[in-house]
Amino acid sequence: MAKKAVATLHEGSSEGRAYTKVIKMVKNPQTGAYVFDEKMIPNEEVKNYFK
Repeated sequence: MAKKAVATLHEGSSEGRAYTKVIKMVKNPQTGAYVFDEKMIPNEEVKNYFK
């Protein structure tokens, strides 16, 4: 059943994977600790996300 769930994520995309998981390290201004911000964004938005 897991294989079917993974396969359905790729349907509807003719060029392969249309989304990329990006991870950005962000500093919390209150505590000063670093946290990781994880998102799934379209491939076209990756460069803009890191700017």
